[in-house]
Amino acid sequence: MRSMSRVSTTVCVVLAFLALLPGRVAARQPSLQEALLRAKPAVAMVVSEVGSEVAVDCGDGRTQTTTPAPVRETGTGWFLGPDGWLITNGHVVASAHQPPASLRDDQADKAVRATCGRPLPEAAARARVTLQPALFVILSNGIRLPATVAKYSPPAAGVAMSGRDLALLRLEASDLPVLKLADSSRLQIGDRLHIVGFPGVVLTHELLNASAKVEATITNGAVSGFKQDVANQTVIQTDAPAASGISGGPVLNSAGDVVGVLTFVSGAATDQSEAVQGFNFVIPSAAVKEFVAGTDAAKPGKSRFNAAWHAGLGAFFDGDHAAAARHLNEANRLLPELPDVRRVTAENSELLKNPPPRPFPWALVAAVILIASIGVYGAMWARRWQRNRFRIAPSEVARLLESAPAPPMIIDARDADTYQKSPVRIPNAVHVTAQELETGITKLVIDAGRTVVAYCT
Repeated sequence: MRSMSRVSTTVCVVLAFLALLPGRVAARQPSLQEALLRAKPAVAMVVSEVGSEVAVDCGDGRTQTTTPAPVRETGTGWFLGPDGWLITNGHVVASAHQPPASLRDDQADKAVRATCGRPLPEAAARARVTLQPALFVILSNGIRLPATVAKYSPPAAGVAMSGRDLALLRLEASDLPVLKLADSSRLQIGDRLHIVGFPGVVLTHELLNASAKVEATITNGAVSGFKQDVANQTVIQTDAPAASGISGGPVLNSAGDVVGVLTFVSGAATDQSEAVQGFNFVIPSAAVKEFVAGTDAAKPGKSRFNAAWHAGLGAFFDGDHAAAARHLNEANRLLPELPDVRRVTAENSELLKNPPPRPFPWALVAAVILIASIGVYGAMWARRWQRNRFRIAPSEVARLLESAPAPPMIIDARDADTYQKSPVRIPNAVHVTAQELETGITKLVIDAGRTVVAYCT
């Protein structure tokens, strides 16, 4: 009984030890850094631009054609599908999608000033304006792709922005990085949020180079509240900093999945050009799902870039730099020169050349010791079982003597000296020493069907 207890204890220790080991059976959870790195390549800059050709007559009977500087607005979008489906705000693309009448007047006035040298309201009114709207998306590697509006939800009438301020853009591309929609209904006050986008202050900063300006910025905050906009649609309030240019940017949870889309920021009471940080609003991801329902974007396919990039990051953070190199090279082949891919690849290459010292494998040593202990205990248990497999308790002998039809033959096999000194005598037992049995001095005649019980020390 004691040997079985030892084995049970050992098994429990093994199970507890295995539960503590970082096995690969459980799903691997990426760190926050890895989750955000996974997400960044799927975020792109959206540029809404309206150029024009204006025919101007300054009053001398001659018509001159000029091209004023285009009106350009920037925002942020993110890929929902690998074949070119992108989500952004409706107000980001509004000027190119539905140019307002005031835009024609502004372009006419600019052309007259440039051509005639002074403002001439009459000439501006006579000017013939041909607008040339354009919409394109700039990836973080600088690649510029034209886009078209596949679905558009305008802001609420009379309001600059609202809770369903969305646009679905279509690009001719494949194997793009994508983001996954999460369930915004699970959000609670205080949950961490991360906004990814292209703030205008970065685009115009004189100390940053051109490549830095097309790499997304991440700001962090939490869910501050749940509100309703003027159309009584739910929006999520957050204290994560936001600025002009981040409109349409994805709002991520700590797993790197989209829980909403930034839609508008609050302005100061005295000057609407100054943003009041800490009071920004997000369209929930549930509204995005509803918006794309019925379109091909509602069924995003698999992104080969995502598969390679995620596998590369996982191997990199797990310390498997050889495997990381293979996956990162594949990600760079599919979408070359993304800043994050380039940066992680360079760091991974350095670690391949100069690997850090490996920590002492305490877990492996513990596992070896544990397995060796199990082997020793197993051998001891097997030996004990081998020796005691025919042993029976005295109570069982008594039962056989009382109940069996033919009582067992009992052999007292103690050595002669012990037998003489011991006061214990078993009734009806035959005393024969082991030496006598081995040498054949004493021969016992026993029925083949009769039970034999030997008593020894």
